[in-house]
Amino acid sequence: MRNHAWALLCKLKPDPLAVLIDKDRGVRRLLRSILESQGYRVFEAESGATGLAVAAERKPDVIILELALPDREGLAVLQDLREWSNAPVLVLSEQDSSPAKVAALDAGASDYMIKPFDSAELLARLRVLQRPLPHQPDGPLLIEGDLVANLTTHEITFGGRAVSLTPKEEALFHVLGRYAGKVVTRAHLLRSIWGLHGEEKTHDLQVLVSQLRKKLEPHGAELFIRTEGHLGYRLFLAAQPAPALLPVGGE
Repeated sequence: MRNHAWALLCKLKPDPLAVLIDKDRGVRRLLRSILESQGYRVFEAESGATGLAVAAERKPDVIILELALPDREGLAVLQDLREWSNAPVLVLSEQDSSPAKVAALDAGASDYMIKPFDSAELLARLRVLQRPLPHQPDGPLLIEGDLVANLTTHEITFGGRAVSLTPKEEALFHVLGRYAGKVVTRAHLLRSIWGLHGEEKTHDLQVLVSQLRKKLEPHGAELFIRTEGHLGYRLFLAAQPAPALLPVGGE
């Protein structure tokens, strides 16, 4: 048993990347000190919108999230994050009620700790969250012809060769891939990729879609991104029949 546990621990990345989303600068400084002493690379955000943007850019191995944020509820941040990321999220909050814990776990949190916290327990929980599970299959997979997209690891290959995407291109592809064949509204994409103030990024979204289309052009016979009027975009799979125009996102 000891050897098995040690083997799992050895598989953890030697320099994991953590994103801290907390409005309290003092808490962020304390967490940075604890994590950097263990070899973590640390990025901070004081709001939900900034946290989502940093997570999309940095692709963290783990996220530590406070529920009480200055711009929006932590639960909403969790829900947006889960649209395109499976990174483990440890909620670290002063809210100690059972309903708060249940709501956070239901919204996508991987674990929940209450402030004030013990640093040794925090580090142990982070190790558990990053530990690979034995016999866990890869996936979910989006497979169309020679293209295989792993929606968990964000790895995309075509004919066995990797398709290189930027972090935001990956985030866009992940949301479209999750709802492949359905229209995803612009508002939903903006919120998922850029957070609460994403409505200001309409032009950026158009540029991002254009960039992703160019990278998918060599595989256009298999899949492509279709613009659906003013509603949004749809990842069109060649093998799928055209679906009803029912948008995801409700906007």
